[in-house]
Amino acid sequence: MRRLAFVAGVTALALAGCGGSAPKGPPAMVFVSVKDGDYAIFGADADAKHSYRLTKQKGDPSTSAGLFFQLQPAWSPDGQKIAFSSGRDGTAHIYVMNADGTGTVRITGTKQGDEQPSWSADGKRLVFSREGALFEAPATGGPAHRVGHGTGNAEDPAYSPDGRLIAYDYRKPGYMNHEIYVMNADGTGTHPVTHLNYASAFPAWSPDGKTLAFQSNLRGGLYQIYTIRLDGTGLRQVTTSPTDVIQPAWTPDGKTIGYARDGGIWTSSSDGGTATQLTSGKNDDSRPAWNPVPPQ
Repeated sequence: MRRLAFVAGVTALALAGCGGSAPKGPPAMVFVSVKDGDYAIFGADADAKHSYRLTKQKGDPSTSAGLFFQLQPAWSPDGQKIAFSSGRDGTAHIYVMNADGTGTVRITGTKQGDEQPSWSADGKRLVFSREGALFEAPATGGPAHRVGHGTGNAEDPAYSPDGRLIAYDYRKPGYMNHEIYVMNADGTGTHPVTHLNYASAFPAWSPDGKTLAFQSNLRGGLYQIYTIRLDGTGLRQVTTSPTDVIQPAWTPDGKTIGYARDGGIWTSSSDGGTATQLTSGKNDDSRPAWNPVPPQ
């Protein structure tokens, strides 16, 4: 589980706000934290303040299954549900819950590990990675089918906002480095967006569907956040951190990109402005995700 290992490198809890009881309605953002001991999904305001636990079940952090208990939250397009990955039974599977943390349903249940869910634009299907390949299944559960490459290693899929495309990272057979690829939602038309010859991963779509943010160790060996247009032009470095920066996520207005750094949640303007720390870094916070339909 390559992505589960990545999660352990990042942090938690709002600087200006403490954990508390859940307010009414969906949260403005979610992130993963070990604030309660196990990896759980927390809701918060858009600036990560007033955080509270969403996932009700609790894992035993002394075990691998219990530690990596609830990870990789992904919002449904209507902001009412959250898909996530959980290794609670020893193998990672995809689950869906209501945005308030209730009504959790397991979507996949094979012997293979399933991670990194992403919703189709109509909210009816989920694409996810399964041990180096990409699969799609109904968001309510049901048979999954493979999409995209027949060989190599494909991970971290993300549906475009209009549902027509899927971005992902891909390693060709016999190669070490990952590039960012895009394909049609039906698995046809696969093609690379980046040609960087480094470890580029975790593509995230801008809300207008014109740009991808991703992490890469392109310069200096450290992971930083970059953006690029779909035609492969306009590569821009967003972060210049002295430590690794991973797991980009856009805010709904497209002006800001959040990410995990030094165990906390941070943001920068999408054009590479000053970095702002949102959470303290004491609780391995990671995987920020903003509600696409911000609560009023």
